[in-house]
Amino acid sequence: MKKTPIAASAFLLASLLAGGCAKKATTATSTTPAAASASVVASGSSVSQNVVSAEKTSPPQIIQDDKDFKYVTEQFADLRILRYRVPGFENLSAQQKELLYYLYEAALSGRDIIYDQNYKHNLRIRRTLDAIVRNKRDRSTSPDWEKFMVYTKRVWFANGIHHHYSANKMLPEFSQEFLASSIRRVPANQLPLQKGETVESFTKWLTPILFDPNLDAKQVNKAAGEDLIKTSAVNFYEGVTQKEVEAFYAKKDVKNDPRPVSHGLNSKVVKENGQLVEKVWKVDGMYGPAIQRIVFWLEKAVAVAENNEQRLALQKLVEFYRTGDLKVFDEYNIAWVKDVNSAVDVVNGFIEVYDDPLGLKGSFESVVSFKDEEATKRIKAIGDQAQWFEDNSPLLPQHKKKNVVGITAKVITTVVEGGDAAPATPIGINLPNANWIRKEHGSKSVNLGNIVHAYNESANSGGSALSEFAYSQEEIDRAKKYSSLASDLHTDMHEVIGHASGQINPGVGTPKQTLKNYASTMEEGRADLVALYYVMDPKLVEIGVMPSLEVGKAEYDGYIRNGLMTQLSRLAPGEKIEEDHMRNRQMVAAWAYEKGRKDNVIERVTKDGKTYFKVNDYQKLRALFGQLLRETQRITSEGDFKAAEKLVETYGVKVDPVLHKEVLQRYSKLNIAPYQGFIQPKLTPVVNNGKVVDVLVVYPDNFTQQMLEFGEVYNLLPHYN
Repeated sequence: MKKTPIAASAFLLASLLAGGCAKKATTATSTTPAAASASVVASGSSVSQNVVSAEKTSPPQIIQDDKDFKYVTEQFADLRILRYRVPGFENLSAQQKELLYYLYEAALSGRDIIYDQNYKHNLRIRRTLDAIVRNKRDRSTSPDWEKFMVYTKRVWFANGIHHHYSANKMLPEFSQEFLASSIRRVPANQLPLQKGETVESFTKWLTPILFDPNLDAKQVNKAAGEDLIKTSAVNFYEGVTQKEVEAFYAKKDVKNDPRPVSHGLNSKVVKENGQLVEKVWKVDGMYGPAIQRIVFWLEKAVAVAENNEQRLALQKLVEFYRTGDLKVFDEYNIAWVKDVNSAVDVVNGFIEVYDDPLGLKGSFESVVSFKDEEATKRIKAIGDQAQWFEDNSPLLPQHKKKNVVGITAKVITTVVEGGDAAPATPIGINLPNANWIRKEHGSKSVNLGNIVHAYNESANSGGSALSEFAYSQEEIDRAKKYSSLASDLHTDMHEVIGHASGQINPGVGTPKQTLKNYASTMEEGRADLVALYYVMDPKLVEIGVMPSLEVGKAEYDGYIRNGLMTQLSRLAPGEKIEEDHMRNRQMVAAWAYEKGRKDNVIERVTKDGKTYFKVNDYQKLRALFGQLLRETQRITSEGDFKAAEKLVETYGVKVDPVLHKEVLQRYSKLNIAPYQGFIQPKLTPVVNNGKVVDVLVVYPDNFTQQMLEFGEVYNLLPHYN
């Protein structure tokens, strides 16, 4: 096998922390990336890309002014690569910076996990693409090279060969011959060959996996009437059927349990000797080498925690990773919710279930952040009124919470994102996902302030979708004045109030049990409807978070425009809508359009041969949103699967092919990529006499370079797990 810098960099930082500078060790060889990782963690050393000795460094760099910062770095296929700043990092204490550095390393240490979760062959594929790029030599002169690089960057962006949003397999545009010749140019010891495998047999195996459109064509299939496990390529199940898995977990669920465990969240289900078994993701289980590395950094974070509440939460997270016990995961979530006084925060674990067609398995993700005190004032003002919003919502009385508890709302400054949260990122987060924990202990809602800012800044590059798809100049002017605030308020209300609102009837199972493959779409739609209902409420003006209802009108214009038209730019011709957030937006907008047709609430207009959707009555539209909110909560509270299926399939899945074609034609002229994601900032510790005394932030601007670097440093798992 090729030499790896992992052990060397581990030796360097470990030596520095042990007592001053050390000469850089020579690189060591290992039989597998997993073996290297295991030896590093077992020896107690730590792993870092680089370390700066305090006596050899100048004072910490001054972060660039925003006006000089380059937010957009490149654009290819349907993707645009951005950067984001970390304002305020330089003002943190040395202890807080050290804590953030350890959490940063823990976040990135799970990179291999998300690749393997997304598809069982992803790690071999990524390692092959990485090796070809590193050995490109004269390949850059080939006409296929640019196509190869576009494909490779798409794989990096999606954490695998399936599109990060549509879940469809991404097919290469370069030739099979080019792939074969490129693989032959890579030294065999740098290729992810299996024992006894030749370069030729490996190439023959890999070619159909990349090029055959019918082989593992869909990462996540949620189509009604099909076996969702057999038709999904996601690596959460193997050798089992949907009926078998549903029966397997039905036996684990305790009927009427007021505090149900999230069974299946951290495991893969396989069939062994005719029986279904779980391969649990934990230190001594599946994904062990990567989880060992995560735990290593988390334990270092425990030692520099800001307070006892944060320390307890981190200790519980470590215990969960060591044991795989989902009851401990609940204990961690409760401790995490109670940690409200720390400036530094982290999401780390198997969290969201969107990538499981059954909504059971959590994808690894991490978001490391610190609180933006000034920006938090807006979102806190909303959170403080949570009970008022619940009491005054259009929900049926029996579905309202009588006592909304523990909602903590803040704007955060993101430091790094990993796993399923990168390169494509959320802009708002509300956790934990367990409904009973939300009800009894509360939740944390955050707006990723600097990420939203980067998106807004990047919007100034390229053509204007607003000018192309907005019906009138009045609509355009209102959007330019208020859409940024409107978007922030929608995110705040969606996360802080929406996900935390409502309650499930006694004796009814969790949405993943009752609504099954429609649970995520219904939950996102319900939260969106809460935001839409209240963004036109004078209460938001009263509490000082928006100047007038014109902000709400801007949000209604944009939501209908996106839900019925512009989001279709993300689909290829002939595709249906599969992704939950897209389904929910079309479901809400299309339902409101249809139900309001009698009163012409939303009007479909043709002007100069182009289609537009124009809101004619904002108050009647608000009333429609309230009606649908009441119904989506009823469906959730009562576990009405048939009603959820009918609502989603009728309004959220099908695409008008004529309108879709028009949208694609109009959008193609704008030079705007429909998807965006980020290069991550890089943290570098400054060490003096074995102590981290400072941490520097730099902003890489080369996506390819960062992906190759991550592929070297966080290359922790075997090819198959």
